[in-house]
Order: sequence, then structure tokens, then C-alpha cells
Amino acid sequence: MSMNVGALALDGAEVILSSDEMYRLGLAASIGEEGEGASLVLAHKWFNLAAMQGHMEARTYRAELALEMSQDEIAEAQRQAREYLASVRPN
Repeated sequence: MSMNVGALALDGAEVILSSDEMYRLGLAASIGEEGEGASLVLAHKWFNLAAMQGHMEARTYRAELALEMSQDEIAEAQRQAREYLASVRPN
């Protein structure tokens, strides 16, 4: 069975990343890279997305980060994760 997806359906969609790639993005955000400081919100977002795909280390890191974050920061990270998911799912 083949599936034909039109280019318009994928226009503007982000690349779907693997759980390992998301985990690595979370690690990078948690320590900061290239002169930028750490972003706990961004790290939580990526760890959350990786954990949703079953990445066990990401679950652990997400839980540890949550202990250092305010409820507003966690809510923002979750909002960003939902936004990412919406961008990779075709309508």
C-alpha cells in the first residue's frame, strides 16, 4: 500500500524527531550551548516529548527539572510541547 501526501499538507510542518534526538535537545537546553544560558522550559519541553515516546532517561530528567521549576514554567513547557506536536501532525 502506498500513500501519496501532497506537498501542501507538509508545508510549514516541522521535522518529526526521534525520542533520542528530543532527549539530546533537552540535554543541550538544560546546560546551555553556544553562549546561551540554560533554558529549563525548553529542556522540559524536549524531555517531555521524548518521554511521551517512551524514553526512560528523559522521564527521569523531566521529573528532576520539574523540581526546580515554577508551575508557570512547567505549564509553558507543556504548552510548547503541545504546539510542537500540532506542528508535526497533518490536519
